[in-house]
Amino acid sequence: MARRAVLIFAAAVLAAIGLLPLLVMFLQSVTVDGHLSLVAYKDVLTSRTQWVLLKHSLVLSSLTALLATVVGMFLGILLAKTDLPFRRFFAVLFTVPLLVPPYITAVSWSLLLGREGFLARFLSSSAAEVTSGLLFDLSGCVLVLFSTFLPVVMLLTMTFLKTINPRLEEAGKLTSGWLGVLKGITVPLILPGVLLASILVFLLTLGEFGVPAFLRYDVFPVETFTQFAAFYDFGAATAAAVPLAVITFLVLVVERIFLRKKTYEVKLASAGDGPLVIRLGRIRSRCLVFVCALCFFIVILPVLVLVLQSMSFDAYVQAITRGGDSLLGSLLYAVVGASALSVLGFLCGYLIHTKALSFWQSLDSMTIFLFALPSTLIGIGLVLLWNRPSTNFIYATPVIIIFGYIARYTVLTSRITASALTQIPPSMEEAARIAGARWFRRTALIVAPLARRGLLAGWLVGYIFCLRDTGISMMVYPPGHDTFPVRIFTLMANGSADFIAALCVIMIVAALLPLGLLVILFKSRRFV
Repeated sequence: MARRAVLIFAAAVLAAIGLLPLLVMFLQSVTVDGHLSLVAYKDVLTSRTQWVLLKHSLVLSSLTALLATVVGMFLGILLAKTDLPFRRFFAVLFTVPLLVPPYITAVSWSLLLGREGFLARFLSSSAAEVTSGLLFDLSGCVLVLFSTFLPVVMLLTMTFLKTINPRLEEAGKLTSGWLGVLKGITVPLILPGVLLASILVFLLTLGEFGVPAFLRYDVFPVETFTQFAAFYDFGAATAAAVPLAVITFLVLVVERIFLRKKTYEVKLASAGDGPLVIRLGRIRSRCLVFVCALCFFIVILPVLVLVLQSMSFDAYVQAITRGGDSLLGSLLYAVVGASALSVLGFLCGYLIHTKALSFWQSLDSMTIFLFALPSTLIGIGLVLLWNRPSTNFIYATPVIIIFGYIARYTVLTSRITASALTQIPPSMEEAARIAGARWFRRTALIVAPLARRGLLAGWLVGYIFCLRDTGISMMVYPPGHDTFPVRIFTLMANGSADFIAALCVIMIVAALLPLGLLVILFKSRRFV
């Protein structure tokens, strides 16, 4: 009885924080002076500009997802299945762009390819115009978002490769070489996971606001933010975001029908001594050169540009002076948000894993839907729901930022928890239940300790995503409580290049510290 009550309460909290604001937002967008009105939606459907924005959003998302899928799957196979040197080191490096706000990568490329960037010093003015034009357009957005979301495909590919029974590949090796085994056995087996990663990249790109706004490429999330921030027109902002919400819903329906059952539970293969390793032989050096070049181009070069641009003591002093309060606030919000996400994510993940309640699939779908929605849409919903005199104790405080984090990122901690729980034999909790231990005691003394690696990973992932969040924080932060990514974004308009670069370097360092902590703790015997 206690288990049922707690799990229902957790699901209700997530629905109240995540779905209720969306419902309020939609109802307000179809009413004018208390009467039903579809004027805002009519303007969207009849406006040629809106259809152009939709085209831009779909083209950007499709190109990014396609490029990230092809390169990410190949990279994941190289790093997880071959004898390529420094595989783990490269896996960590390629993850770096995912840990920082994407617009920071865009800032770096602008410092390199912009009209007054590093390359402009060695190029003619016409050539600098060409590089700047390529960056501040569709191609620049694809470059930045591809490097940001490439780790999603790479990491999921590496994860699903660990689920393959080595005996299947051994059988294939009897009649074919590794190329035939990859083509006929390995890739088909991991294809559902790769397609899931591709869908995630598509949806995350579809809702991205910061990069298109900085690179001045008009897409729907930018239009939504403009309608909200510049004109404070909730109806128009909601109507501008609804097409993306509909596309997100339809894509997730397709994922639910064709992929969910194949990718829901990720379990390590138990047969054999371990995954088979592909010996690259003569092409090993070529593959190493490719991985090194790709890593330098999309990871090291952007960071190096920021470091070189910020090499001024005064720039860092100014950055700390003007952004130190926001940095401390962001660290605090990230810690609180990650802790809340860990608790709620554990309960939701437990519910989904054990299928303890009949609506477990609906809860799972809701968490994914909220994560895939454009952050601007969630932000508008939170403002409409909580911007009232009776709820000012939430709306006028950083609590509203934490609510935004919970609404969008619970899927991360719940999925990590569910994956960790699949590694725990159900018989251990069942034995404690038979012995008379109540659910709270079983959870605290058996389930949680055995799942500590997943809980720690979930907390750190939640912390990183809360720290890097820009879209929701930009929409809902109360006066005087802006986060560090938001402060950087707002200062870019008038700040000098070295000052902005210093802010970005500080943001990268703050985001990478948890990654180092994660690596150290997971190598410690205490967390084995």
